[in-house]
Amino acid sequence: MDVFLGIGIALAGYFIGEGLKQMNHPKAYEKSDTLLIKERDIYYYIGYFLGITTAEAKQLAGDTKDLPYIEVNGKRYVQKHLLKDWTFTLVEKHQGE
Repeated sequence: MDVFLGIGIALAGYFIGEGLKQMNHPKAYEKSDTLLIKERDIYYYIGYFLGITTAEAKQLAGDTKDLPYIEVNGKRYVQKHLLKDWTFTLVEKHQGE
């Protein structure tokens, strides 16, 4: 019985310590600047950023030829922060029309 109590206290101490480490870094686990988005998921993320459906995002964005991408092993990827910036400039263009 003492062994289980000791293991429980040790685990509680570990998790409390990890929580205290993350107090000053609320987004420590979110690596938004280095996340690569697959080309097929672009419209999903555009919709996510703007709070609209994927179909509405396809209609809004249309062609994504001017979107900066990275090619790895023949597959295209977009950095999340670049897609977010591109999306908001696209919205600004549509509001200006």
